[in-house]
Order: sequence, then C-alpha cells, then structure tokens
Amino acid sequence: MLGNFSYVNATRLYFGDDSLKYLNKELPKYGKNVQLVYGGGSIKRNGIYDAVVEILKKNGKNIFEDGGVMPNPTVEKLAEGIKTARENNVDFILAVGGGSCCDYAKALSVSVNCKEDPWDKYYIRFEDPDCEIIPVGCVLTMAGTGSEMNAGSVITNHAQKLKIGHVFKDNVMPKFSILNPVFTYSLPKRQMVSGIYDIFCHICEQYFSGNDDNTSDYIAEGLMKSLINSSYEALKNPEDYEARSNIMWTATWALNTLISRGKSTDWMVHMIGQAVGAYTDATHGMTLAAVTLPYYRMIMPYGIKKFRRFAEQVWQIDTNGMTDEEAAEAGLIALETWMNNLDLCLSTGELGVNEYMIDGIANATIILNGGYKVLSKDDVKQILRESL
Repeated sequence: MLGNFSYVNATRLYFGDDSLKYLNKELPKYGKNVQLVYGGGSIKRNGIYDAVVEILKKNGKNIFEDGGVMPNPTVEKLAEGIKTARENNVDFILAVGGGSCCDYAKALSVSVNCKEDPWDKYYIRFEDPDCEIIPVGCVLTMAGTGSEMNAGSVITNHAQKLKIGHVFKDNVMPKFSILNPVFTYSLPKRQMVSGIYDIFCHICEQYFSGNDDNTSDYIAEGLMKSLINSSYEALKNPEDYEARSNIMWTATWALNTLISRGKSTDWMVHMIGQAVGAYTDATHGMTLAAVTLPYYRMIMPYGIKKFRRFAEQVWQIDTNGMTDEEAAEAGLIALETWMNNLDLCLSTGELGVNEYMIDGIANATIILNGGYKVLSKDDVKQILRESL
C-alpha cells in the first residue's frame, strides 16, 4: 500500500429481504416533510411504492412526490425538484429507485438551499456546498451505480451537451440505504446487465492503476470474480436470490471508496462514456461497455503487468509460455466474451453515435491523469472511431 489516506463511510446499510422494515427505525430521526423521489413508475406496479408510502404515513410524515426521475437526470428535472422542496419546506429526501434516483436526490440535497446556480457551482466549478444540506435516505431497486453508499452525483445538461459527475464530501452521502435484493427481480434484462457492467467498470477504473502490491487490488479481483459468477446465475434465473444479493452487495463495495484506498484511479472509461451519454442519452452501462475495449487496448502497453495479472487472477487463464502482450490480450478477449454473453452493446454506433459527433464528444470528455496513460483529445477521438 502506497501513500497516506483516510477512510470513513457514514452511510448505514440495511441489507436483506426483510430490510424495508428498518425504514421505521430511521424515519423518526428526520423532519416531517419528506420529498419522495422515484423514477418512471415501476415501483407503483411492483408494490414497492405502496409499501414505502404506508411506512411514511405510519411515521406521521407529510409526503411530497417527486416522480419521473429519468435514467440520466437533467438540470431541468433538478430545477423542478428544487421548486417542490422549497415550496413545501422539505427537510428529508427519500429516494426509491436505482442509481439515477439516488444521484438526483444528492444533487437536490445540496441545491435546495444553494443561492447560486447549482449546475454552475457544482458541475462546472466543482465547488462544495456552503449551504444547509438536506439529508437523504435511499431504498434501492437496482444494483449498479453504488450511489447508495457514496457522495457521487451525475447530472446531464442537454443544452450544453455535458454529462458530469461531482463527488461531494462525506456530508452529502446518504444517511442510510435499504438494500433488498428482491426489489431487483423485476428489472428488464437490459437494465440488469447494464447495471452489472457498470459495477464491473467501477472496479476496473480503480484496479487498472499503479503496479505496487496493493491490498485494494486483491479485494477488487475477488469482487470481479464474484460478479462474473453471479451474472451468469442471474441470467439463467433472474430470481436467484443468492446471485442477485451478491450482485447488489458487490455494487455497493465497488464504489464506496474502499478499493480506491492507497491507489491512483483511472475513470477515463466513465469520462468518455458520460460524454457519449450526453450526446445520445443512451443507457449508462451500455456507453461504458461500448468504449471499454478500445480504451483498454490503447492503454494496455503502459500497464502491461496489471493486464497480465487481470488475465491470470480474474479470468483464471494459464499464461505460462505467453509473453506479457499475449497474456494481456487473452484477458481482454475473456472480458469481451463475457460482455457478449451478457448481450452488452459493444458499439457506440448502435447507441446513436456517428462520425460527425466524434469531435464534440471528444471535446466534452474530461481528461483525468490517474491511469496508465494520460489521453490527448486525439486519443479520445481514436477510441471513439474504433468504438463505432
């Protein structure tokens, strides 16, 4: 382990098929006016909405609904939520849904009392809040983003063709999150596999950096192996509780900052994928999948030892007699096979990208320096062309 670091995670988790009852334990800690955040209405069809509302009412809460959160929450939707919160003096936000609802709830929590334009302050200037923050709780219905146990929040501005994430400080993290794997059973296959790949990509973004013997990398390898195994089981039977619980738990640990300790981190697949999403509004996990292989093949020569280790430890490939390059490529071929088995999208063209968008997407891509190679804009354009 290199460097010095601190680690704290203030979010309390309740996990399991009986976990919703713990909402009764948490709600008395917060105010009476609750903004109930949810997505397109699936929670009303599967009964989760009724169960949550019943608990809120039993705890004497005034409920102010904020439905219709889209998969890529927008600045316009954030403005609507701010208006609802201000008009009703909301003092607690409860997000019931997937990562987009959790992300949106956190953006809302720092924006309601903000005296400036939240998009400009948080997503362009990357400042931290200097206003009162409204506490957030989450009831998770989709595994993927890890937003239930971190301080990240991604918002899309279609007018500016930007999709940007801000990782806030610990005080913006959800106060609690309820994780019931059964709530994920009704997800369509495309959403399930997109979430699975988002999880895997989160781990890779932290794994593919540095060459020291880092405990965090051993944890990451275990998480990846568990996810691969459980993904196949969930494909065979979407109501396999063990598989869905493993996927949900892995999603949380993939991005609650634990496996980034003592490491630099990459995040360029996310930066490129988010820029693609800003232009196409495509499903997040699919944008990541579509740019992963061309990106990793570009940076592989600069981190060849880690890519060899990836092949050996994650995919269990016998690399005896192989050169580093052959072993590393074998690992990426194994990754591609798994991605195809999940029926992930491996082409940005299928997501709506065309040659005329490449310059704009590249210019909208934030360049980070934590990985094995710092990309130029021309590198990003090459990756995008190879992903079409």
